[in-house]
Amino acid sequence: MLNHTPNLSDKQNATQLLRANGIKTAVVWYALAVLVIIFDQSSKIYFENRFDLYESVSVIDPVLNWTLAYNYGAAFSFLADQGGWQKWFFAGLASLVSLGIAYYLTKIPKHAKTLALGLGLVLGGAVGNLIDRISYGYVIDFIHVHYADVWDYPIFNIADIGVCVGVVLILFDSVFLESKRLNLVDS
Repeated sequence: MLNHTPNLSDKQNATQLLRANGIKTAVVWYALAVLVIIFDQSSKIYFENRFDLYESVSVIDPVLNWTLAYNYGAAFSFLADQGGWQKWFFAGLASLVSLGIAYYLTKIPKHAKTLALGLGLVLGGAVGNLIDRISYGYVIDFIHVHYADVWDYPIFNIADIGVCVGVVLILFDSVFLESKRLNLVDS
C-alpha cells in the first residue's frame, strides 16, 4: 500500500466531515425524538383507553398479542417490587440520560448520521417512558411477543423499540464507523 500524505484539500474535507452538528443540525434529530414520543404516547393512550389491565387480544397467533400491562420497574420489570422509590430513581436517570443525549447531539460530527439517528431514537424512547413514569408512576406496555404458552418475552412499547433500535445503531456506529472518522482525524 502506498503511503498517502494528505494534501490541504484532504484536510479540509476531513474538517468539514468532522464539524460538529451544532444546534441547527441537532434539531433534526430532536424532531425524530419528538416523532417517537408522539407515536409512543398516542399508542399508549389508545391501549390505556381501550383495554383493561392484562386484557389480551391475539394479533398474529401464536406469536403476537396486544396485552395491556404496567411496568413499575425498568427493563424486564427490574426493581418493580421495591415500594415506589424506583419511580424517582428511574425518572431521574432517564432525565439525566436525555439531557446528556440532547447535548451530545450538538457535539457529534455532522457526518455521523448513524450515530445521530441512534441517539435520536434513544432520546425519544427515554422521554416517552419518562412521561409515563412521571404521569402514572409506571410505564404502559402493550406489545406481547410470545410463542403459544411455551415462551413469553416481557411486554414492551414503542418507546422501548426506539431505545433498542437506537442502541443497536449506536453500537453499529461504534464498531464499524467510528474508526473511519478517527482515521480522518489522523490523516
